[in-house]
Order: sequence, then structure tokens, then C-alpha cells
Amino acid sequence: MGETEQRPTAGSRLGAQENAGISTLEHGQKLPMTLPGKLISVKIQMLDDTQEVFDVPQRAPGKVLLDAVCNHLNLVEGDYFGLEFPDHKKIMVWLDLLKPIMKQIRRPKHVVVKFVVKFFPPDHAQLQEELTRYLFALQVKQDLVEGRLTCNDTSAALLISHIVQSEIGDFDETIDREHLVKNKYIPQQETLEDKIMEFHRNHIGQTPAESDFQLLEIARRLEMYGIRLHPAKDREGTKINLAVANTGILVFQGHTKINAFNWAKVRKLSFKRKRFLIKLRPDVNNSFQDTLEFLMASRDFCKSFWKICVEHHAFFRLFEEPKPKPKPVLFTRGSSFRFSGRTQKQVLDYVKEGGHKKVQFERKHSKIRSIRSLTTQPSEQHSEVPKQSCSFTFADDADSPVVQSCRQGKELKASAEDVGQRRSPSLKKSPKEGGKVDGAAMVTMEEEEEVVKDRTQQTRSQSQQPSTAGSLTGSPHLSELSINSQGAPVVANMSLSPNLSPDAKQSSPLISPLLNDPSYIRTDDEEEVRRKRFPTDKAYFIAKEVSTTERTYLKDLEVITSWFQSTVSKDDYMPETLKNLLFSNFEPLHKFHTSFLKEIEQRLALWEGRSNAHIKGDYQRIGDVMLKNIQSMKQLTVHLRKHNEVLMELENGIKNSRKLETLCRDFELQKVCYLPLNTFLLRPLHRLMHYKQIMERLCKHYPPNHVDFRDSRAALAEISEMVAQLHGSMIKMENFQKLHELKKDLIGIDNLAIPGREFIRLGSLSKLSGKGLQQRMFFLFNDVLLYTSRGLTASNQFKVHGQLPLYGMTIEESEEEWGVPHCLTLRGQHQSIIVAASTRAEMDKWTEDIQMAIDLAEKSSGPTPELLASSPPDNKDPLTVSDCSSLPAGLISDQRPVSISYVCWYRMQSLSFYDIIQSNENQLSGNLLRKFKNSNGWQKLWVVFTNFCMFFYKSHQDNHPLASLPLLGYSLTIPSESENIHKDYVFKLHFKSHVYYFRAESEYTFERWMEVIRSATSSASRTRVLSHKESHVY
Repeated sequence: MGETEQRPTAGSRLGAQENAGISTLEHGQKLPMTLPGKLISVKIQMLDDTQEVFDVPQRAPGKVLLDAVCNHLNLVEGDYFGLEFPDHKKIMVWLDLLKPIMKQIRRPKHVVVKFVVKFFPPDHAQLQEELTRYLFALQVKQDLVEGRLTCNDTSAALLISHIVQSEIGDFDETIDREHLVKNKYIPQQETLEDKIMEFHRNHIGQTPAESDFQLLEIARRLEMYGIRLHPAKDREGTKINLAVANTGILVFQGHTKINAFNWAKVRKLSFKRKRFLIKLRPDVNNSFQDTLEFLMASRDFCKSFWKICVEHHAFFRLFEEPKPKPKPVLFTRGSSFRFSGRTQKQVLDYVKEGGHKKVQFERKHSKIRSIRSLTTQPSEQHSEVPKQSCSFTFADDADSPVVQSCRQGKELKASAEDVGQRRSPSLKKSPKEGGKVDGAAMVTMEEEEEVVKDRTQQTRSQSQQPSTAGSLTGSPHLSELSINSQGAPVVANMSLSPNLSPDAKQSSPLISPLLNDPSYIRTDDEEEVRRKRFPTDKAYFIAKEVSTTERTYLKDLEVITSWFQSTVSKDDYMPETLKNLLFSNFEPLHKFHTSFLKEIEQRLALWEGRSNAHIKGDYQRIGDVMLKNIQSMKQLTVHLRKHNEVLMELENGIKNSRKLETLCRDFELQKVCYLPLNTFLLRPLHRLMHYKQIMERLCKHYPPNHVDFRDSRAALAEISEMVAQLHGSMIKMENFQKLHELKKDLIGIDNLAIPGREFIRLGSLSKLSGKGLQQRMFFLFNDVLLYTSRGLTASNQFKVHGQLPLYGMTIEESEEEWGVPHCLTLRGQHQSIIVAASTRAEMDKWTEDIQMAIDLAEKSSGPTPELLASSPPDNKDPLTVSDCSSLPAGLISDQRPVSISYVCWYRMQSLSFYDIIQSNENQLSGNLLRKFKNSNGWQKLWVVFTNFCMFFYKSHQDNHPLASLPLLGYSLTIPSESENIHKDYVFKLHFKSHVYYFRAESEYTFERWMEVIRSATSSASRTRVLSHKESHVY
């Protein structure tokens, strides 16, 4: 017998070591080395357009061929991929993993089978392997070339720029043009070349792994990402296209999605000849019939699509592979087809357990070699989101050296945060190995300590609950966090969840895949090392608070000076006079505070000893820096005084131009605009109050003979003078902004924002009617009280049911009369209503503010102008009429930033104008450690507290938050001994069944976080705010 010719495998072509690989068989099973029977050769076309030939037994099922491909690629996460081929009718179908190959591919010598992505997860961060992400990126590139992934020109240019960066490296105009001439990524590419190069210019220093990640981040947000259209007709004969995704079944007209049926809504999928049937679960709010019917071209088309739907449902929704049905004794009915392979949850669990080797591979066309770290212990496994260009791996042994792989030509900075931002995964070598490995320099443990404090920013995010990502939309208990992730349509549009409703049983809000990464946790030794490296003086942490909050403030200014300006400049919807007024007053502020932040960070670097460590004393203070910059800031007062005019002119422009109104509304839908747009216009005035508060704290800390006391006291005097001059204007602007914000929240209001009207309080109360107590949302102004219910609209607005003019109104407690706790009777001149608060404290707040508003109305000139635009006042007897619409079980999506009114409704809370003013002073930014729910690990996050909400980022450099947690209604405590949180500086947030533990870095930061969060979780009474500002005692 002659020797069989040894063909080069895909793994050897990529430079990978030969091993058994990881198959898609169940854990513990291995592919037999040799299978009996005649061998057949199957030609496989890979995603990089190369072709490989695989010899498999003639009777082998399709699973053997797929496993062989994954083995040769050394692909761990092969379950996301599949094999497709043209059948005898030239229809592209998926290879059935359970059926013999020969029964599916009749003439294998004449057929090329394609290895492609089959299951597209909702979040590419769930892909743990760099090779997997590389293959997904190749799939996106292929879909662009074939016209399957359609998008606008800007998105297409941005996608191609990341592809070019991964293939040829950093921008070079000559090389770029040559490369784009030789490689066509989309039709009519010539018209986009300039835009592609403009985007590519911004990717300098980005590694291929980072480019893949950014490519998938953009692609997954496109409507046609991972979509394969299947022509069909509806009952009326209209031509449509059906598709299946991780969220459910989608309906397209052309390339526009017109409907979606989430898996949670689907009760049964079936087909009968050419008819594809979707049976829905009964829903009172559903406008569709019980069973939907679609007509496809043939029975084969219909069955093929049905199979794909069954596989997608099983992969994303089930926890484990479905078991085969028992064979019938006599008759068979229906198809015996079932999903074969691991579900997404099983894949993620397997990868999370570790134990597999990660080997290096080379990318086609790429100049840069990618190395995957060798990981043998589950505790050492890292998520590999390539947010940075270099990386490091921490060993269990404290004496083990760390090999750090960095881009050549990049300088290692001393700043821990800067260094931390530029790292990604590296090889872990034995102590005997030294020198350089592929340009990777050895780093000592001392250098490692320098970057320990920011290491969480380099780890790849992964889902703590793998099946959740595919099934979020099907769950009646969605995340309370405002998760900025596309994935499922319902989740993408969710700002809050039923966790805000009175329902008691909820899932954990912190389930964002981007916020759950248990693969890397802090250890006590590392935490101790981190603490020893920094000063313990309270003044240092006060200075650090200036730095962290200044970073956030600068990002907020960039929302206006960069993001909004870019949006406005694309169209002529905004008048030139308004543009000049707006940006000419904000750009000088941005320029000044950029320089200010740089100076503060330089001082902190000296203070911490990160550079010039021998310098002591003179640089361990901040008062001189504050005094110098506050004095310079006084020259910007002329711009600050014009912010009132800017705010009013912008609102007038929106009122007079429907196009400008649409532009501003669309801008608020962008992730970077995490607060209402007008709030960013007030940020400079808010920042002045922050400076004043910080300097008060610093002066209180210093003794009079301290070297920094004199400068600090002078800086406090200067900033206090500026605040006094602008405080009145700020109060008017805050009221003006709040009236216009509430105008967006209310339906049936014609002239809410009129001169002289002042907002006082909003909140949820129960109104007594014929059917008992009905939840209502009340809005109190200085001349009128409105009561509303939440309308069943997509915008989550509140429908006005009536108004009570305060002129001539009386208020009295009536608990005994009606037998309702915390009950009040409001008697107006034409109408009376009975309301009840949730607690005695809430009743006292409402009583105090309503009485104050009545007194103000009595002093006013006359009665209230009519508010309702179309609906007449509710003048019916309050005991015989129910004006309450049924509250839906789930929330209706709200595209705008989370409304305070919306949170108060679901949390049964109230909020006063004085609470809002106080919250402007209680804003904070910085790093916090969040405890994982089911482990002792802690994850480092950049957290911004503002607007009664915590916003979570992976790092301070991110442009938009990953998630948010509204805090109204939460209780703030310190963990008890029974909770076994044996750490310092830990505080606990609790709402119903949701519990979160956060950990600060020092006693000072712990007290500050407690102080600002308590201001949101327990609103202060008006009297207390007016009388004095006191620190909380813990």
C-alpha cells in the first residue's frame, strides 16, 4: 500500500500547532482517530477564501466534518459556525449534523462546502477567543462584499476602515489608496475612498484584535447584521422577506424591518407544504391574530427556513441540547429534526471552565502577528476584549514574572491609568525564559504593581449568565439597567424594566454582559499593594476628586462642543445665529478645562510619586493650582452669563422648527447623550458649585498653619463670589429646563412652560376612585396641580386627567374619614380629590409643598390659565369614576434618556425642585469595585453619579455608559457581619430583591459616595434644604 499524501491543514497554514483540538461533541467525548468505511473528499471554502480538502468516512454524519474543520483551525468556539452547500436545486442549505454526509451531498467532488458563521450572538463580547472574533470579522467582510450587509455610506466607510487597519496597519495615504484599488469591499467603493481614509487616520496604533472588536461593535448595531433573507408572501400576497436572529423571527420589506416576533411571544413554529406558520402566545395587547401564515416558494424552502428557526431557538434559548424524541411504534407524524450540538450557554460555560490551550495564529494580509495566551487554570482565564493594544496575564504565583506584549514604538508611561489603557493579553512564560518574545519585553513585578490598579479595563467582558443574552427579550423581568447594547430589539430600546414596577420577583438588574466578567477578580494581596503606593492624606483624595469629576465634566462639555456640533453641522436646520451663540460660548470653556485637567493630573502625578518621586512637600497640595485656575476662570464669566440666553434661544428654535426639533430628539437617542440635552447646557454652572463644595471641604480639613491653607481659602473666596453672582440665573435656568423636560413627559399640555410658572414637586400618589385607590402621577407647580396616568404610548408619556388650580384650594388630612392611611383631601373651588401617599414621610412632604404652593397662588394676580389642550377637566365625582388605565405587565420602550418622572412612577417616589438643586451639588465620579453576585470577586468600573442615577463605564475614557442604575427608592446601608463581606469601605444598595455591594478605595471616597448616594436615595425635605446643608453621619 502506498503512503497517503499529507495535505497541509488549515491549522498548519495559520502556523498553529497540531493537536486534537476542541470538537463540538459533548464534554468528555473525543472524535475517533479513524472511522471505518470508505473515505470521501470534501472541499471546504474557509472564511479567508482559501480552500481545504477533508477526508471523512462515507457514512459519517455532518457533525464529523464540522468537527474536523474546527480541529484543524484549533477553533474552540466552533458551535457558532456551520457548513452550507448548494443542494440539487442550487438552494443554499445547512449541512445537517445528524444525517450522513452522502445523503445530503450527492456529488461531493463537484460541490464546494462553505464554512461560515451560523449563529450571531447579540453581543460580540460573548466571543471569548480572538480567533473566533477574527473569523466573525471575516464573515462581516464577506457579507459587505456580497451586498448582504447593507448600511449607509458612513457606516460602510467606518467598517472598511477597521478592516483596512487590521490588514495593512496604520494609516499611510499612498499605501491606503493602493490597497483600496486592489481590494473591493463594497460595490461603488470609489466614492467612499476619501471617507474610508479619513476614518482610517483615526485608528493609528490599533492592533488587528482591536480592529476586529471595533468592527463587530459597529456591525452588530446594523439592522442587517447576521441576517439572511428568505422570500415569502403574507396572507394578502404582499412580497416580504423572513429572517431569523438570536431574538426571534423578523419580517422585512426589502431591507427594512417591519415586524419582529420575539421567542417569548412564539408558542409554536410549524410548516404545512409551502405555508410557514407562527403560533403566538395569547396577549391582550397584541394586535396580531393567534396564528400567522406566510407563503414561501416551495416546500423545500419552507422546511429549510423552519429548520433554521428551530436551531436558532434551541441555541440561544435552551440551557442544553434537546434530547431526541422517542421513536413511534406504528406511525410517524411531523419532522424528527432537532438541534444537534451545544447551546450558547454550554459553549460559554465550557470556555469559562478553561483547560484548553490557546495557540498563536497568523492573519491573512495582516502585518501584525496575534498571540493567544496559554491558559491552563480556570482561575487564570481572561476575557480577551482587545480594548487596548498590549496585554498582561497575572499568575497565581507572586514570584512568577509577567511577559508583557506591547506595540513597538509605543512608550511606556509612568501613569498607571495611561499604561493600563494600552494593554491586552500576553503570553505567560516560565521564569527561565527571558529576553524578548516577538518583541515583547519582560516586565518585573515592580512594574506590574504600577498597572495593577487599572487592570480591569483590559479584561474582556463576558456574560455571567450565557443564556440570558439570547433570551432577554423573552423574559418578563428585564434588566433594570439602561443597557447600551443592540442585540435584541426590545433590550436595545429598554431604559428601565419591571424592576421599577411594584412586582416583587425580578431578575438581577446587573446582568449586562459588558458588566459581568468573573474571569478576573482582585486578590487581597494586589489590593494591599495598590493601597501602599498612594498617599493616605485626606487632601490627596480631595485633589483626586477634583481630577475625577473634571474628567466627567470635560466629557459632558464634549457632548456639546464635539458630538452635538458635528450633528448640527451636517444640516442647516439650526440658524447660524443660534450656532454661533451656542458654540462660541462653550468652546472657550472646553479649551480652558482641558488645560485645567492636565495641570491637576500633573500635580497628582508628583503627589503620588509617579514621577520626580524625590520631590516632597511643595507638590503635595492643590490649593495653589485651584487658586490660579479659578482666577483665570473669572474671565470666562462673560460666557457663563450667556447660558441663559443659549438655553432660551435653543428652545425657541425647537419650537419654531420641526426639523430642528427632530434633530435634537434624534441626538438624544445617541448613546453619548446619556442625559437630556438641556442638562448638558447647565453643566458649567453646576461645576462652579462643585468647586465651591470641594474648596469648603479642603479648607475645613487644613489647619490654619498649613502651607496650602492660605491659597485654598483664597480660592474658596473667589469661587464663592462667582457662585453668588450666577446662582440666581442658575435657579431660573434649572426651572426653565425642568418645565420643558416635563412638557415632553406629558400628553395634553398646551402651555406648560410659561413665564412665572415654577415647578415644585412631582411624584406618585394613589387617587381614591370608585374602584378604590388608583396610582396616579402628580405634578405640582406654583399655580396648579396636575394628575396623570401613564399612557400606553411608545414614548412612555403621562396622560393628563385633570388639573386643580391652587387659588382657593384647601388641604386637610382625612385618614379617619376614608379609612385610608396617609390620606389627604384636596378641596378646590370646582373639584375635590382624595389622595394617599405610600408613607407618612411622603405625605408630610406633599402637605408641606402643596401648602406652600397654595400660599404662593394666593399672592399671585389671578387664577390659572387653562392648561389642557384638548381633554376637559375631570369634574366627575371622585368616588364613582375610575380614570385608571391598566398598567402593562412590562415596560414600553422609551428611546429618550431615562425620565425622572418615569422612575418616580415605578418606584412610587416623589421628587422636589429642591432635591434637584441639591443633586446638582452632589455629583461624583471615580472607580468603584462591584462585587460579583455569586463569587467573592470584585470588578473595577468607572462610575459617574449624577441626576439621581449611577452610570457605569469600563473606563473613564469611554464616551458613553454601558449601563445605568436609577437610585430613587433604593436603601443605602453598610453590610452586616452575617453577609460575610469582610472588606473595608463597602456599602450596600438594596431595592426589593436586588442587592449590590460596592467598594471604595479609601475612607474619604467611601464617605463621599455614601454622602452623594444618600442624597438620591432619600430626598430631603424643603425645610431642611433651606435651613442648612449638613453632612450625613454614618
